Amino acid sequence: MIPTVVWGTGNVGRAAIRAVEAHPALDLAAVLVHSPDKVGRDAGELGGLGRGLGVAATDDIDAVLAAAPRAVVYAASGDIRPDEALADIGRAIRGGAVVVTPSLYPLYDQRNAPPEFRDPVLAAVADGGGSLFVSGVDPGWGNDVLPLLMSGLGTVVDGIRCQEIFDYSTYEQEESVRFLVGMGQPMDYEPLMLAPSIPAMVWGGQIRLMARALGVEIDEIRETLQRRPLDTTVRTRTMGEFEAGTQGAVRFEVQGVVEGEPRIVIEHVTRIHPSCAPDWPVPPNGDGAHRVIIEGRPRIEITVEATDEGENRSAGGNATAVGRLVGAIEWLVAAEPGLYDALDVPLLPAVGRLGRK
Repeated sequence: MIPTVVWGTGNVGRAAIRAVEAHPALDLAAVLVHSPDKVGRDAGELGGLGRGLGVAATDDIDAVLAAAPRAVVYAASGDIRPDEALADIGRAIRGGAVVVTPSLYPLYDQRNAPPEFRDPVLAAVADGGGSLFVSGVDPGWGNDVLPLLMSGLGTVVDGIRCQEIFDYSTYEQEESVRFLVGMGQPMDYEPLMLAPSIPAMVWGGQIRLMARALGVEIDEIRETLQRRPLDTTVRTRTMGEFEAGTQGAVRFEVQGVVEGEPRIVIEHVTRIHPSCAPDWPVPPNGDGAHRVIIEGRPRIEITVEATDEGENRSAGGNATAVGRLVGAIEWLVAAEPGLYDALDVPLLPAVGRLGRK
C-alpha cells in the first residue's frame, strides 16, 4: 500500500479523499486542512463518504511531511497563490513524495514551463527523489489524452477542437466565478482569467502538448474573446444574485496556428445562467459537458458528461480530474523520480476497482 496524503479539502480535495480511499493500492495516511473548523474532523466526513475513515484532519504540515508519505495529492488552490502552491509542492517532493496536482497551470506542459516554475521543481526532485505530475480536466484530459486518442481514429485530420461548455451557477467557488472569471461584474471590468495572454498561459500548454504528440509545429498561439451581459437579474443556489447588465456569459478560444490556420483549438463557453447567450454552443442537457470534435474524414465528435455529489456537473468534472491524477500515483511511484506531463503518464484502466465501493 502506498501511504498517500490529501492536502486540501475543497472542491478537488473532497473528491481526492474519495478517490484515494477507493484505490486498492493506496492508503489514506493523512488529510491536511487550512481552516481551523476542519481540524480534527474525520476524513470520511470531509470527503462526503457518509462514514468514518479513522483519519482526523490536521493543519500540522511539518508533522505530516516528517512522516515521509510516498504520495501527496495537492488539492489546495494555486489560482491566486501560485508561489505558495509551488513552495508547498516543492517541500513534499524534497521529502521524497510523488505529488499529483491540478494547481499549477504553467507546469501542465512542463517542457515549456517558465524557469521560475520548472527550475525549483527540478531542484526539489534532485534533492529529495520525489516526482510531480500536473493535470486536470480542462486543462487536462479534455484537451490532451482524449483528443489525441480520438485523432487516431481518423483517416484525415483537418483540425481538433476541444470545448468546455458549462453553467457555472452550481460552482462552489464564488471568488473564482465572480472575480477571476468576472461573472456578475460590470462589462468594463477586466477579469484576471480573461486578461490578454492569460488564457494562452493557462491553455497554451495543452495546445503544445497536442502539437508535440501530432508531430506538428505551432506557428503561434492566438486568443479570441467574447462577453455577454445578463438581460435580467438571476439568482443562483450557491452564490446569490447576479444583476442584469453585468457579465453573464464568456466565450473564448485559444488557437494553435499551424501553417497559417487555427488547427488545434481550445474553446470555453461559460454562463452563469442558460438564458444568457443562447445562440452560443450549449451542452446536451444545459448543465455542462466537455466535447471534442475532430474535423476531417471521418468527422468525429464525442461529448463527455460527468456528475457527482448529487448530480452536480462541476463536481463531476472535478472528480474526473482527480481520477486522472490519483490513478497515476501507482505508475509514478514505480517510475524514476522526475517532472512528468500528460504525454508521459498513461491513462490506466481502473484495475481492481470494478465493483469496489
